[in-house]
Amino acid sequence: MLKRALYALLAGLLLLTASPVSAQTPEPPKKGPVYIVQAGDTLWDIASRFNIALDDLMAANELTDADVLSVGQELVIPGLEGVSGILRTETVPYGDTLRSLQRRTQAPQDVLRRLNRLVSPTELYAGVSLIIPQEEGQPALSARASLAPGETLLELAVAQGSDPWVLAEVNRLEGTWAALPGDVLYSPSSQSDQNANGLPAAFASAEVETLPLVQGGTAEIRVALSQPATLSGHLGEYPLRFFPMEDGNYVALQGIHALLEPGAYPLQLEATLADGSTQSFEQMVLVISGNYPHERIVVPPDTIDQTVSETELEQLLEIVSEATPRRLWDGVFQNPSLYPDCFTSRYGTRRTYVGQGTSLEVEGFHSGLDFCGGEGLQITAPANGVVVFAEETVVRGNATIIDHGWGVYSGYWHQSEIDVKVGDQVEAGQVIGLVGGTGRVTGAHLHWEIWVNNVQVNPMDWLEQEFP
Repeated sequence: MLKRALYALLAGLLLLTASPVSAQTPEPPKKGPVYIVQAGDTLWDIASRFNIALDDLMAANELTDADVLSVGQELVIPGLEGVSGILRTETVPYGDTLRSLQRRTQAPQDVLRRLNRLVSPTELYAGVSLIIPQEEGQPALSARASLAPGETLLELAVAQGSDPWVLAEVNRLEGTWAALPGDVLYSPSSQSDQNANGLPAAFASAEVETLPLVQGGTAEIRVALSQPATLSGHLGEYPLRFFPMEDGNYVALQGIHALLEPGAYPLQLEATLADGSTQSFEQMVLVISGNYPHERIVVPPDTIDQTVSETELEQLLEIVSEATPRRLWDGVFQNPSLYPDCFTSRYGTRRTYVGQGTSLEVEGFHSGLDFCGGEGLQITAPANGVVVFAEETVVRGNATIIDHGWGVYSGYWHQSEIDVKVGDQVEAGQVIGLVGGTGRVTGAHLHWEIWVNNVQVNPMDWLEQEFP
């Protein structure tokens, strides 16, 4: 009996020795909001974006210099007291305000200001990238609507499948009586009015594709009206020209000059109603650098004589300043060269032109694409249009300009032979001339450019996507 008790005690002691005293304590979760790594991110960029020390970011995530970030990786951002959840980035659309952004994301305004170092609501440029905190399991609200004049919050709530008290709370209103006509309100309801926005009542919607704008790019501004009106506006110093589309909406195409300084520029829209009254909206739109390189080129000195070149440019601007109300092209532009993937110089390159045998230097930029290929190769029209210029010039040599409608033109410089004349209607793929070496050149090639509302833009964009 005693032996059995001793054996049992010994077995228990052995079992305790063989088994861990307690389960391993799990590591406590890391504290702080989480940022999800995006393509192109570096640790230095992320630390700079959140205004924290690089060493603190690495320590919070137990990273070393050898660690490589991967897209989708979660990083804890230290030092952001009062902020939690997932930190995501969002490009501000045209028409969005700090108030509508706060309501849509349900993020406290002071947190939005702190994360993005905003001093004033006017800094919320269309196209700028913002950091948005989002609590886990709480998606941003998408159902939105605007109170019409004379409409009550109760009536809007019924139409939204919600109730006025929920709308007041979600949109941080002082009470159910505090909503104003035209104010953008968001709702957890699945019912949505996608035309609601912060624009005046005459505008059903207004969109800018693609933000932010880029030096040398083509801005596409689409507007839907809620009532008959005449549209106008400006993007920076350039007046916008709006044309009707098949869906009943309107579009304006505007080139962004390659030498325009990066920064924020006003985009102003105005609707003139049938009674003569006007409604307008203006917001700053972000333009970023095209990151163009620089090169020096030696050319005949007479081709960079300012008197000659400026006179020729003025003649060209007079031609392309007209906007034919009919759109003549359809779809993506075709390549005008027999060597479509071979270039000797690309659009936007900053250039220093040096007069051969002189000390004369002129600064400029390359306004088009230079294609490979020797003299005599055929040049074809990239889209349907009408020839509006076909003659010899000093700088551009034998030059042809085609009007494609809506303020869009294409130009073909340095030809050895022009095979069309002014007034000819040309079709996509039709031969219009031959490659040459006339004008300001260092060898035979095709220089091709696109003008959009008085501005030369990157032709590659028109070869890769459809406008509008």
